[in-house]
Amino acid sequence: MGNLFADRPSEAAEEIVETLASGRGVRIERIVSTGQASPPGFWYDQPDDEWVVLLSGSAVLRFADADEPRRMAPGDHLLIPARRRHRVEATDPDTPSVWLAVHFEGA
Repeated sequence: MGNLFADRPSEAAEEIVETLASGRGVRIERIVSTGQASPPGFWYDQPDDEWVVLLSGSAVLRFADADEPRRMAPGDHLLIPARRRHRVEATDPDTPSVWLAVHFEGA
């Protein structure tokens, strides 16, 4: 048994990514961000779909094909289809942002 809010650092040089479970075409991760953002000019372009929920903190995501960024608060979730380019513009520098991410093969 584990707790998604245990062992949250208040500061870290890098995001902490922990695989909680994985199996046939699916991977579940806990990600803890403490103010990190994607490097300038970097875009994620993942081969699998990703469903993500923000459990604490705050974040700003940007999609390459959208005019406005998406501001996320605890409880907000979204599906990022495979190959949809996106980046993390910002995460809360004062409160750890805890994410639950589910990566899976699309239909």
